[in-house]
Amino acid sequence: MKDLVERNRCPWCLGSELYREYHDREWGVPVRDDRLLFEFLILEGAQAGLSWSTILQRRESYRAAFDNFDAAKVARYGALEKRKLLANPGIIRNRLKVEAAVANAQAFLAVQKEFGSFSDYLWQFINHAPLVNRWTNLRQVPTETAESKAMSRDLKKRGFRFVGPTICYAFMQAVGMVNDHVLECFRHPENLADKAKGQGRKQGTRFTRSRLRRIR
Repeated sequence: MKDLVERNRCPWCLGSELYREYHDREWGVPVRDDRLLFEFLILEGAQAGLSWSTILQRRESYRAAFDNFDAAKVARYGALEKRKLLANPGIIRNRLKVEAAVANAQAFLAVQKEFGSFSDYLWQFINHAPLVNRWTNLRQVPTETAESKAMSRDLKKRGFRFVGPTICYAFMQAVGMVNDHVLECFRHPENLADKAKGQGRKQGTRFTRSRLRRIR
């Protein structure tokens, strides 16, 4: 509890413990695992018009309802599976979003086949390296960027739905393609690097990139 109170965090996550845990463990951490990328893609689409806390509260229900986000299984969902999803109180029962999840699974598999992995396809939009920003307050954080617009355009061409530039940017933040932790937040890479260096000096060890990755 002391840690939760004393650490500096991005202001947006201070409203609930669920938000804080997501912020501390996941938000802004680079994701290159295709299954997890697919999960975030579906969850970000489900969020459209809603708060992220609404989706986080239902995350486990989404995993159960969508076969742990196995894209190959979701892509085969037919009328029966869609009816079950629309009757499931644990998820957002919106017909367009359910239809989009299935269509996105099919498009996801097509991208995997073309590029070898969905990760390789996505990360090309930022030259395969996270974009680390240095915002001092949340008002500076954009809702969309040139990169998210380019990603949105290409995803739409490939048949993806609920992938507008704003949704794409939120997705990029979530999977660590963009790091938008404010400068005073303990999760900003500069603060993580300082912490790692301090631990290295204390233990008499040399700071390395691999050590930083382990601490993150």
